[in-house]
Amino acid sequence: MSSEKIILGIDPGTTIMGFGIIKVVNKSMEFVQLNELHLKKYDDHYLKLKLIFERTVELIDSFNPDEIAIEAPFFGKNVQSMLKLGRAQGVAMAAGLSREIPITEYSPKKIKMAITGNGNASKEQVAKMLQSLLQLKSLPKNLDATDGLAAAVCHFYNAGRVSVGKSYSGWSAFVKQNQGKIG
Repeated sequence: MSSEKIILGIDPGTTIMGFGIIKVVNKSMEFVQLNELHLKKYDDHYLKLKLIFERTVELIDSFNPDEIAIEAPFFGKNVQSMLKLGRAQGVAMAAGLSREIPITEYSPKKIKMAITGNGNASKEQVAKMLQSLLQLKSLPKNLDATDGLAAAVCHFYNAGRVSVGKSYSGWSAFVKQNQGKIG
């Protein structure tokens, strides 16, 4: 009996949200799709968040993923950028949680390590390795889509491991694991 599951990987962003989808059949992965949601032309931050939420729900409804892997925001020097990135990640997570899909966060370093064996690999190195692993004919101009795909592949490689990052199976699990952040 073969087991199949779909993993949606998301690289959240308020300029470009990258995403990739893989199908896992037994213990091997197959490429399904990678793409980007371009948000640069919109000035209204709240409209961008709405579009991220809607696109994520649309992906969920179209591809029926069993799990979502999302890249956690890295810690930058610009607090405003971090806040915007955190909001983008939050609405993508909320879309998944609204459909009761388990979500796992991975740090950028962990994703790079899973794909290339080097936690400090460049976006280009990650993209080239994904191209080789999944036999992709070409790579997109922007590498946000491959970053989303990398999150999905990282999740595949970490399946069954005890410590994979932060996971949420629904709103109640999210609230329970974030008691200190809820005021």
